[in-house]
Amino acid sequence: MTTTITDYLAIANNLARYQKNEAAKPAVKNATAYYQANIGKVTTISQFVGNYRLLSYALQAYGLGDQINNKALVTQVLQQGATSSKALANTLPNANWKAFATAFNFASKGTAAPSSSASVTTTTSDYVEQQLESDQGSSNTGVGLALYFARVAPTITNSLQILADKNLLEVVQTIFNIPEAANASQIDQQATEIQKLMPVADLQNPAKLKNLVERFTAQYDVLYGTGGTNASTPLTMSNGNTVTTVNAASSVLSGALSSAASYVGGSAADFASILSGLALGG
Repeated sequence: MTTTITDYLAIANNLARYQKNEAAKPAVKNATAYYQANIGKVTTISQFVGNYRLLSYALQAYGLGDQINNKALVTQVLQQGATSSKALANTLPNANWKAFATAFNFASKGTAAPSSSASVTTTTSDYVEQQLESDQGSSNTGVGLALYFARVAPTITNSLQILADKNLLEVVQTIFNIPEAANASQIDQQATEIQKLMPVADLQNPAKLKNLVERFTAQYDVLYGTGGTNASTPLTMSNGNTVTTVNAASSVLSGALSSAASYVGGSAADFASILSGLALGG
């Protein structure tokens, strides 16, 4: 009988092989081939946003797949870029937007251009990884969450970012048995608690990160049954697909917006207005 931790370790210890197999799947292979053949033909934001297949692929690669129909927001993010601290990409709570705006700056030339070899390699590699997490999550949500945490956690710079990402938050709450915040006033308190239990610096330490992921997978089976079969509430993965998972932390997110707004500038009302159509979590 397999468990979440054994399934996760089987993938983590043979990640390159799993990524290669994922990339070879017909749907992934065809989507990648189209992206590689056509991204070089796009020179403007409007052309990019107007091409559903290219935009969908790029958004999924950067953990923003559920924003495919939010073209006004995508356009605004790309138009403002990521250079200015006041740019929209730098005021949204997840780092995915900044990375996306930087990668698809169509005014860039050379190795920074979206069609450059380096950019295409990064985008296609990230897309395959996103698909792998989604596919594994459809079989065992705990494995999908573990893979996501192992990939994304090292990019986190403060614990408020964890509160703004329901997948990361789910993992942390499971590891440390942290209850959901009851209201917005507890967000800063919860962020402080997370920082004490799991210093952000630990996430850049491979050994400590590995220990955290393994603790999560073991605890996941204890709480929700071997293989995560008893999990019951939906989680939206970064590519927009919905799989089964443990109690999602969506109730925390609305409160997190109020607190997070004070860290990125502007009022909570303005911040919430910007995000009214935005699904949090990468």
